[in-house]
Amino acid sequence: MTEQAISFAKDFLAGGIAAAISKTAVAPIERVKLLLQVQHASKQIAADKQYKGIMDCIVRIPKEQGMLSFWRGNLANVIRYFPTQALNFAFKDKYKQVFLGGVDKHTQFWRYFAGNLASGGAAGATSLCFVYPLDFARTRLAADVGKSGTEREFKGLGDCLVKITKSDGIRGLYQGFNVSVQGIIIYRAAYFGIYDTAKGIVLSASPKPSKQIMAKHIHSELLLISN
Repeated sequence: MTEQAISFAKDFLAGGIAAAISKTAVAPIERVKLLLQVQHASKQIAADKQYKGIMDCIVRIPKEQGMLSFWRGNLANVIRYFPTQALNFAFKDKYKQVFLGGVDKHTQFWRYFAGNLASGGAAGATSLCFVYPLDFARTRLAADVGKSGTEREFKGLGDCLVKITKSDGIRGLYQGFNVSVQGIIIYRAAYFGIYDTAKGIVLSASPKPSKQIMAKHIHSELLLISN
């Protein structure tokens, strides 16, 4: 295994652990936000039972659904990180060969920058095709307000994926994909495009070990923030 592969594996694992911890820590906030967003369209929440605001939602969730319900959908959110990151980087490198072949970053800066933007956006869109079902399942699980197993629509991640596939087919797992992919193209284009361009310019201008360490540190921080 090359040094570059080992470095990527370390960053990938460290980023995964950090993401799992951070996502688990903020999962209650994410679930409150999601419930407030979808309650008007949810068949499980009657008009007179809808949440009146953030505090009302925070107080009622543990009373009505149990304390652990704050983390519904969190497992899918954590699992989603690993294939998302692996696919993003794998596809980004492939797309860079297409968009940046023969481009000199010093004499063709704007073309180099545009190529990085295009590579990032295309990588994000392609990756989403594979991991979107997990993202969709996470949303459906978080929106499930039943207390007991009989009242809940889904028993867990696997049950959610199976039931949706049986009722709506594979296409059912991609509901809302068109909206999500537009956002991810812009987001990943900015994330990868700006970072890769800045890293390429900084390292080529001053290829000192200290600069490389700084670039890797910034990269690790961006991995955590972006997920």
